[in-house]
Order: sequence, then structure tokens, then C-alpha cells
Amino acid sequence: MELGLSLFSTEQSGPVGDIAREAEGLGFESLWFPEHMLIPVHYESRYKRTPDGSVPESFAHLPDPFIGAAMAAQATERLRVATGICILPQRNVIATAKAAATLDLHSGGRFIMGVGAGWFPEEAEILGVPFKRRWRMLREGVEALKALWTRDEAAYDGEFVRFPPVRVFPKPVQKPHPPVYLGIHDPRYAPARVARYANGWCPGDLPVDQAADAVASVRRAAREIGRNPEKIEFSVLLTPNAGGFPTLDDMGRYRAAGMRRIVLRLDAVTGNGVTAVQRLEPFLEQAKGL
Repeated sequence: MELGLSLFSTEQSGPVGDIAREAEGLGFESLWFPEHMLIPVHYESRYKRTPDGSVPESFAHLPDPFIGAAMAAQATERLRVATGICILPQRNVIATAKAAATLDLHSGGRFIMGVGAGWFPEEAEILGVPFKRRWRMLREGVEALKALWTRDEAAYDGEFVRFPPVRVFPKPVQKPHPPVYLGIHDPRYAPARVARYANGWCPGDLPVDQAADAVASVRRAAREIGRNPEKIEFSVLLTPNAGGFPTLDDMGRYRAAGMRRIVLRLDAVTGNGVTAVQRLEPFLEQAKGL
């Protein structure tokens, strides 16, 4: 099983390249960069991972995921870099396609494109996204990305994403394009969406006792539309709880369920990022027992 690290770093965490080199040296396979373009000063939505529902201050300090991933790739040799996740409906699709392809090119094909629709209505509204239609926007965005990455002359005509034939270079190193992972957490909706337009699925904190059924549901949905389910990759993003890291038994069960990768979430790195990564060495040593 591969082990990734989701890095919620801030400008106080130190150079991203130093953190990435430490992660690679310890044995992490990939480094994932989350995204929030902005955090509204006033909002009514509740964030499920804090006791009072407030959005962590660190979310307003997250770096641009493509720039962070580029700095990490430049400082390493083998580490895969990923957006985890890029809120694609909030971005210009053509500009995003160029940034992602450039990153894949100059990293030697080490880029993973993690995308999602976003969970924060107030953020979406400020950025001009009709929140209830965000999943349609995401699907169109992913389809447009693939067209831009794979065709010398690409066009797209959707409800939200549309552009006439254009030439956009460079193209990615990975063929036909970098893998697109869908960051959707609810197993009720994931199967159809992953099967239709994603190369992989990366749910957050999917309980281990639900993992096998969830993976089977995605594979079944893929077969129903004539797609090879073995071509879909599965990862799970886990937040260490008060009890510590995922147990060796749980990691084995995730692997048996079909998960290729566990991505460990490192929240709110406001101090030394290298030191924060070093504290994860026990987790990596434990995982070697798999």
C-alpha cells in the first residue's frame, strides 16, 4: 500500500520544498495540497470537524495548490504531487488545464489531479458558483480538462463551460493525461460520478467497515456503463483522531477493500513543517508491517 500526506500548510510552515524533501526521505509516496481560495468573514455554514462548527483560520492561509505542488516537485525526485483537492468549479478551466499540464511536464509525469465541487456555499457564492449546480460544473470542467490535455485543437460546449476550438500547450507527460481523482465523501453519490468521469476516488475518512462495499459500488457502476472497473484507482484520506494514527489492522482492511493508497491528513501546520512531518515517522514505521 502506498502512503500519501495531505499537507495543510501555511506561510508559517517554512519552505514547501524542505517539507517535501523530508516527506520523500521518510518514505511518503505522494504529497497532496488542499485548496480554499478564500474564507468569508461572515458565514452561517458549519464545518463538521470543529466542535463549534467554525472554519479553521488556517484555511485562509493555504497556498495555491499548483504552486505548492510545483515547489514540492522541484525539490524532490520521486515524490508524486497532487491537488487534494482543487475546487475546479471555482477556477477558470483553461488556465487550470495549462497549470496542471505544465506541472506534469516539469515534474516528469508525477502529478495527480484531485478535484472536487466544494462544500462551502458562502465561498462558492463569492466566486460566482451556483452552489446547487456545482457538481454539473465539476463534471463539465473535468471533461473540458481532458479535451484540452489530449487534443491539439480542443473545444467544449456545456451549460457552464464552453469555449470554441483553441490551442493550449504544453501537454502533460502522462498519457492520455494525469489521473483525475474525485474527492467526494458520500458513498451514496460517489459511484455514478466516479464511474462517469474520474480515474480514481479519494473519499475523506471513509469508515473502514464501509470501504469494501463502497469500492464495490464504484466498480459496479463502472461495469454498468461499459467501463473497466480495474482501471479505477482508490485512495482514502484519513484524519488522525485523538487515539492516534490508523492501526495496522485498519490499514490492512483498507488495502483488502481495494484501496491503493492511504493519505494521512496533517492539519494546520503553523509551526515548523519539517518537524511536523518528522513526527509521522512512527506511522510510517508501523505501515511497513503491511
